[in-house]
Amino acid sequence: METTDGRRDHTAPLVLVLFGAPGVGKGTQAQILAEKLGIAHLSTGDAFRTAIANQTAVGKQVQRYVESGALVPDELVSQIVAEELQKPQYRSGVVLDGFPRTIAQAQALEKILSDLGMSVTAVINLVVPEDVIIDRLVKRGRKDDRPDIIRHRLEVYHKETAPLLQYYQEHSTIPVITIDGNADIETVNQRILSAIKSRIRSDAQP
Repeated sequence: METTDGRRDHTAPLVLVLFGAPGVGKGTQAQILAEKLGIAHLSTGDAFRTAIANQTAVGKQVQRYVESGALVPDELVSQIVAEELQKPQYRSGVVLDGFPRTIAQAQALEKILSDLGMSVTAVINLVVPEDVIIDRLVKRGRKDDRPDIIRHRLEVYHKETAPLLQYYQEHSTIPVITIDGNADIETVNQRILSAIKSRIRSDAQP
């Protein structure tokens, strides 16, 4: 939420969107940030699994896409997130991990949050060199973490998801904070926390 003069309302919940390519450490940082800031962590993957396990109406629809290996349409992803964000644990704030991934999802998120009396505080853009990402993911040792597959995933990211960053930078009042993610976990976390606090202090100036 913003005040009438455009500054952030500091009584409003903290809503952070973590952004970045596969392998930059979004999930890890989201969990640590949520714990340190005392707010909830919403992973789209976890939300999918919960909706499917509970066999909600939208969960059943999502299950068909997931089981066939197809991408879940923007509208269904947004519905899942909207249902999840209505739960009480998100009232004090949330770190969003894996959502939004497209401009349509970003626009849906603005509407979802507005209906809840909330708004995005900042987009945290984690940046790591591509060769470091490939090295990280190969060392992780999952079956699909081969260099050729990783490169393909990065190509898909740059083609389909990266334009969302440009949308936030050019068509939104939401601040985009770029963080160098090429460091150990705690160092990156401190960089994010410092940037958030600096941004909030800046917004608080008359």
